[in-house]
Amino acid sequence: MTLMQHTTILNNNIAEIAYIQPFVEKFAKEAELDFSQISDLMLVLEEIVVNIISYAYPKGTLGIIEISAETKEDNIVFVIKDAGVAFDPTAKEEVNINLDVEERPIGGLGLHLVRCIMDQIQYERKDGQNILTLHKNKTVKKDLC
Repeated sequence: MTLMQHTTILNNNIAEIAYIQPFVEKFAKEAELDFSQISDLMLVLEEIVVNIISYAYPKGTLGIIEISAETKEDNIVFVIKDAGVAFDPTAKEEVNINLDVEERPIGGLGLHLVRCIMDQIQYERKDGQNILTLHKNKTVKKDLC
């Protein structure tokens, strides 16, 4: 049962990142989340949205990013949709964070953070849209990896 839901629409413009913080803060206040949970969720959403803005749409093309946030009992669920190029972040291999910086390939650390913070990540491509669903238990603290 959904207890609360909020949705926002962003354009694929880096200036739109500024709208994530008030969106998360409003949702988090109503969901009674603590500061560390709010910070984690902002980091996750900013990482995902920046990647969509940077890579999903051809340069100069207008694109829309829809973010829905809802609470279900003890869980927080974010659904991020875009109609950009198909990309399944769950299919990407884990980054080996034990390698020296010089040996590590560029990229992938943002997705690593998302995986560490969120409890479950699901992806589907449906009706020409990327749909990324992120789950977080709001009462169980997860150790960061």
